[in-house]
Amino acid sequence: MPKKHFITFLYILINSLCINAQLQYATPESVGLDTNYIQTKVDSIMAQGIQQQAFPGAQLLVAKQGNIIFHQAYGYHTYDSIQKVSLDDVYDLASVTKIIGPLPALMKLYEEGKLDLDVPFSTYWKPWRHRKDKKDITLRELLAHQSGLQPYIIFLKEVLRKDHLKKRFARNHISKRFPYEAYPGIFINHRFKKKAYRMITRSKVNDKKEYLYSGLASLIYPQLIEDITGTYYVTYLQSHFYTPLGCHTLGYLPAKKDFKNNIVPTEMDSIFRKQLTKAWVHDENAALFGGISGNAGLFSTAKDLATFMQMYMQKGEYAGKHYFKKETVNMFIKVQYPENENRRGLGFDKPLLGNDTLNLKKAYPAPQVSPDSFGHAGFTGTFVWADPQNELVFIFLSNRVYPSRTHRNIYNLNIRPALQQVFYMTQKTKG
Repeated sequence: MPKKHFITFLYILINSLCINAQLQYATPESVGLDTNYIQTKVDSIMAQGIQQQAFPGAQLLVAKQGNIIFHQAYGYHTYDSIQKVSLDDVYDLASVTKIIGPLPALMKLYEEGKLDLDVPFSTYWKPWRHRKDKKDITLRELLAHQSGLQPYIIFLKEVLRKDHLKKRFARNHISKRFPYEAYPGIFINHRFKKKAYRMITRSKVNDKKEYLYSGLASLIYPQLIEDITGTYYVTYLQSHFYTPLGCHTLGYLPAKKDFKNNIVPTEMDSIFRKQLTKAWVHDENAALFGGISGNAGLFSTAKDLATFMQMYMQKGEYAGKHYFKKETVNMFIKVQYPENENRRGLGFDKPLLGNDTLNLKKAYPAPQVSPDSFGHAGFTGTFVWADPQNELVFIFLSNRVYPSRTHRNIYNLNIRPALQQVFYMTQKTKG
């Protein structure tokens, strides 16, 4: 073999090995970044966030070129400053669940030819077949939030009457009729899930097809996945993704598992649970589904999330195993309806269109991310993002809803975009 061909072959081989390697810890300098700059900036932003009660504590993990070059924890679980945040703490992921739970299963079924993005969703979900406003909606439209479905239905209104649980739907002990545990001491009627599906089926749809974020279809996806695969939704995720990826904390119902990890609490609930919500999903709709839903319910450490996002960023490959074809990932992370000023991919969130022309306050996420980057945010204060062009995975975990969801300084102070920006600006300031 000629020398130049051998060198080319060697380069391809090394690059392939790097792509398939597992995440490992390294210094920022190993990937051309500046430790001092990063540390100073991140410390300052985190300190401001805690001081301004954007969150009582948080952690940040950033991986670049397959190396975890920053992973640190800040603050405490609550404002009493008793339990410090640790690197192996488990967090309620809220809507990040959408791209780590049902989405990989849907991607797999699409890849296997069991789901078509462009036929009516009612082909697979029978209750919609005779609904004039829903029978022609496609899975592509649903995943890209282009379907016209309303954003949310508060199912809790069906369970509560004057702040008390209706006995028809909720009891204080488990039974065959009340098998779904929404919280210790709160069990939901087995028929409630079907009632929720009916409410979604009967909900109004906007006549105009335009971008409108909706979490309703995500409540349906787990049942759809079970119907198509014949496998329990959680079992499917564990066997196809979480276990082979080594994401041992990633999953539903952490209170039912023998974790040594601390689980970070979320909100002091004065309406439904009447106490601090901890180790059970914060989202009420997911809770009424027994904590297992497509819109929320997953819990994880930062490291397990980083592994999953690294797999996505590497176009379906991780540690020598193929989870998706490259073409599948490219399809799902692509902006679907740019002509309608809709930035979304299929399930994945994307940068604002023209994001690189905006300042930090108006951009989403940081202005420096590439157009092919993708991720998702969660209501509880979580955020994950992957940037294939810059080989960067960004994981931010917090419980900004403590003690109440009225705490919104995480948004007002642009905490997450500001932190993300640090790992793009450091290369320019070095030296």
